[in-house]
Amino acid sequence: MQEVPRFLLLEREVEIEYRPRLLEALQGKVNALADSLCDQAPACGQCGQPMQRHDTESVSWTARVGRLHASVSRYRCPACKKECRPLLDLLGVEPGRICGSLARLLALLAVVAPYTLAARLAWLLLGVKISPMGVWKVVQRLGESAAHYNDALSQYHADSRSEGAPIGEAPATVVLSVDGCMLGMQVRTQRRRRKGCEPLPPLPKIEEGQFHEVKTGVLLLPNERVETSPGRHSLVRRFLVSCLGDADDIFRRLYAQLRELGWLDTANTVVVIVGDGAEWIWNRTTIFVRRCEILDFWHALEHAWEFARLCYGERSPRAVGWVHQISQDLRAGKVQEVIARLKRLRPKTPELREKLQSLIRYYSENAGRMHYDEYLRLGYGIGSGAVESAHKQVVHARFRQAGMRWSEAGARRLLALRLLLLNDNWALLDRLAMVSVA
Repeated sequence: MQEVPRFLLLEREVEIEYRPRLLEALQGKVNALADSLCDQAPACGQCGQPMQRHDTESVSWTARVGRLHASVSRYRCPACKKECRPLLDLLGVEPGRICGSLARLLALLAVVAPYTLAARLAWLLLGVKISPMGVWKVVQRLGESAAHYNDALSQYHADSRSEGAPIGEAPATVVLSVDGCMLGMQVRTQRRRRKGCEPLPPLPKIEEGQFHEVKTGVLLLPNERVETSPGRHSLVRRFLVSCLGDADDIFRRLYAQLRELGWLDTANTVVVIVGDGAEWIWNRTTIFVRRCEILDFWHALEHAWEFARLCYGERSPRAVGWVHQISQDLRAGKVQEVIARLKRLRPKTPELREKLQSLIRYYSENAGRMHYDEYLRLGYGIGSGAVESAHKQVVHARFRQAGMRWSEAGARRLLALRLLLLNDNWALLDRLAMVSVA
């Protein structure tokens, strides 16, 4: 077995040597800040009257470089009975908790890996020993802050009087693609509680079919598609929006994100909505004044394949040729010709006739959303591949691993954090205060 490389040993020696010095320096900064506040009586945030010092206690919390301590004064308003601890409020820390950059690094690990693996990575990468439950608690506190921020942003932009980002450089066209996927949920309504020295009661049986739909939307600009190879395009950037809410909720969030980006000039911006034909999508596109609705091309072909398999056989040459011809005609904008050709077919069995009528009805109802030749010419795109990919990155890669079941609160909080990472907006978490959760 080879010896450990010398440089690796030097790195570890320096880290061990200077870690106590970093802790000492940070403790000195905290002490200086505490001294600057010791003679300042805060004003009550409710009535504005000066608050009186109630008591002083020594508290500690865990940071990346070690455990910090401070003597913290608590103030109370005689009139309102409100209390505050100015030093802790200013530092944004809580007694006995993991705080600061360490909390955010642990949350980052949990966003990309299960809690047990995130705890192991914390030791390997950060030299911090922590249990999976400790990582989970950090995620709940930071995730609640991120989820609350998203909710507040959606409510703010829902008010027509609110000001969005400047729209002086708003794009002429924005593409919006939205879809839903299912997430396995826990069935128990509350956490188990231990009574005295008794063992924890057994977990209730998780029944099949306990799922919750996660809705995800993708926002992108058509002119930011780059052809990386012949016939293959990639996105320079995109913005993801996701929630455990209903259809109205996801569209409110998409609208808010467009305004926050400055991408929505209601008088000039055309919002292109790509969907799979679900009515919950088309029923809510009216929130956009100028819009273009597109039925996902591959979903349109999938309906044709269902009839072809039944009529000509699975993967038969005749089925492949029949669907290929429909594909070519739809791309050329000949949707009415395709519908007319379908109506001339005379299936021999009731099952085939029913499937054909379903296909004709589907194409007829969505004919106004199937002008694919025009959409391709304008550069809008005709597929919902962006949102299908988003589902895999946002939900499948983290939330749908083997055996995973989620509480609604836990999924909502982790989902908010994962969106910050995938949208390259993790720095926002530095400006959000950690909150206590039950």
